[in-house]
Amino acid sequence: MDARRLGRAGPAVSPIGFGAFKIGRNVGIKYPQGYELPDEQQVSALLHGVLDLGINYIDTAPAYGSSEQWIGRVLASRRDEFVLSSKVGETFEDGQSTYDFSADAVDASLQRSLERLGTDRLDAVFIHSNGEREEDFARSGAVASLRRARERGVVNAIGLSAKTIQGARSALDWADVLMVEYHLNDRSFEPILVSAVDRGVGIVCKKGLASGHLSPIEAIRFVLRQPAIASLVVGSLNLAHLEQNLRGAGCAGMGEG
Repeated sequence: MDARRLGRAGPAVSPIGFGAFKIGRNVGIKYPQGYELPDEQQVSALLHGVLDLGINYIDTAPAYGSSEQWIGRVLASRRDEFVLSSKVGETFEDGQSTYDFSADAVDASLQRSLERLGTDRLDAVFIHSNGEREEDFARSGAVASLRRARERGVVNAIGLSAKTIQGARSALDWADVLMVEYHLNDRSFEPILVSAVDRGVGIVCKKGLASGHLSPIEAIRFVLRQPAIASLVVGSLNLAHLEQNLRGAGCAGMGEG
């Protein structure tokens, strides 16, 4: 399947991205079944296998437990082969999320992510929203911090991982990229997709399988029929199952993107 452009001026990304939540965190989850965290050998085989499948977009976050550290440790030698995004604003410790969208907190979070990921740049950084007052982010310290990081070349694109339609619509005024939930059971963000295309804002789809509650093949096909979506982020700990689902949805042999 051909790569898609992430926004008007963004990189070409594989239509399926890899969501790295499961490699680092297994508490406070919304999946129907629990799972054990993988060890280093399993993480290495999985992440290298993901790239070898032709998936060239990986998404992570500080709130995903040890996910950032694993990516930096395992894929440092292949950093130029994939598009990498992370997030700011949320931390997850002792089973609870806390949020801080101040400029100082975002600056510190971004620096920690770069160190953990073993890189000097991030292709995209999303504000990891808690769904509250998202329409105010344009005037927040978080956006100001990300804009400065973009000016320094530390971040290529900035955006919002949105939870509300109002917040996503407001973010179109400042964001290069948006991450929104979109799947067979929830098409509420569809008007935002149309507006994003008009403005050249890239769209990444999260929870396209409704956190594991939808049939993977049918769900993937549905999301990828939406041309506004550049990439659907899918998480898995089983490379064989991931490849099987991609083939079933017509995504096999995606190439290097």
